[in-house]
Amino acid sequence: MTTDTIAAAPSRPLGRDDYKTLSLSALGGTLEFYDFVIFVFFSAVLGHLFFPSTLPDWMIQLQTLGIFAAGYLARPLGGIIIAHYGDKLGRKQMFTLSIFLMAVPTLVIGLLPTYETIGMAAPLLLLAMRVLQGAAIGGEMPGAWVFVSEHVPARHSGFAVGVLTAGICGGILLGSLIAIAINRSYAPEEISGFAWRIPFILGGVFGLVSVYLRRFLSETPVFQELAEKRALAKEMPVKTVIREHRAGCLLTGAYTWSLSTAVVVLILMTPTLLQKMYHIAPADALEANCVGTLMLVLGCGFFGWLADRVGMRLTLLFCWGGLALSAYHFFTALPGGVSYGELVFNYGLMGFFVGAIATMAIVGVRAFPPAIRYSGLSFSYNVAYAIFGGLTPVLTQLWLQKDALAGAHYVAVVSVLAMVLAFTSLGAYGWANAYRSK
Repeated sequence: MTTDTIAAAPSRPLGRDDYKTLSLSALGGTLEFYDFVIFVFFSAVLGHLFFPSTLPDWMIQLQTLGIFAAGYLARPLGGIIIAHYGDKLGRKQMFTLSIFLMAVPTLVIGLLPTYETIGMAAPLLLLAMRVLQGAAIGGEMPGAWVFVSEHVPARHSGFAVGVLTAGICGGILLGSLIAIAINRSYAPEEISGFAWRIPFILGGVFGLVSVYLRRFLSETPVFQELAEKRALAKEMPVKTVIREHRAGCLLTGAYTWSLSTAVVVLILMTPTLLQKMYHIAPADALEANCVGTLMLVLGCGFFGWLADRVGMRLTLLFCWGGLALSAYHFFTALPGGVSYGELVFNYGLMGFFVGAIATMAIVGVRAFPPAIRYSGLSFSYNVAYAIFGGLTPVLTQLWLQKDALAGAHYVAVVSVLAMVLAFTSLGAYGWANAYRSK
């Protein structure tokens, strides 16, 4: 048997072990992504605690956001290194290592002394912890997608990846809810004094619990078969990826652009935009965003399930087309004024179609052969996210100066791109069947 035939688990119904794997993987993804994003919810507080108070406020915020961005810049390197060993030594070991590398820095951030105590060492330590977090998330997300897709039967792989993506997005919702709880339970002075540490310490403890729980997961059948047949990558996997699978890299990178735009513009930027451009009360904007994020979690699972039922091409056309239309519906309703109920409903509808991002992971997993799958997905996803995740807020903000519908226009552009790529054989059928299904 060649590596061409080692593509997925045999056809069978989902069993108890499959559901255990999905549950533990999704829970770990939720907690790990919570650890990664909780920083942004407390960036204003962290800035004033970890930098000199003599600096102008804009400079403090700029440097704090720079530390936050460092996590994104570290993703490609961390992802390539972790994925390399994931293709060489096994998916499970790196799957467990990545969450450990996220949990420890998160816990350390919660225990760090501030600038007032140790001076410039404080922001430098914060930066170091953020870089470690970025390296960890760079390996975790591609590794998690590969891990669950190789554990379940091939005809359920879309659902598995969708559920895992839903778990990861649940980390955003968890971070938002805990930030709201902290801000409602403590006065600003208490948050600056000690309460800001609570979400980081909780995240670190939860992450270490997830490390323990992942001990009960087994190696994927696909990797075990590769190892038994000595079909593992003979050279550095990323070399093979760049030399022989450029189409897979470009396809996955393009869908990553679509994913990053949907998340950054519609989930992360929109609450602030609602408050500044449309004068919607902060509480209303944040509550609507929570509903949108909850619907995003549900949408990820649904579109993963749909991909298994009707195929990748129809799913891509439906979910990305729905995202473009729902984004225009959401933003065009705002200038005339909307009630709280309309705001929540429209945000929830749009959030559900943001669940289209799960299709990026499904396409990416299927775009590479098993021997270099982890490295191929990790390289193309992390490099593209580092580029587009950083450029998207800047481009959107500049566009908003000229057009209030800039967010909807940008989302429509990447949605159309995702729909066009659905007509490629690699996008619709994956690496194993692309040419066979033409």
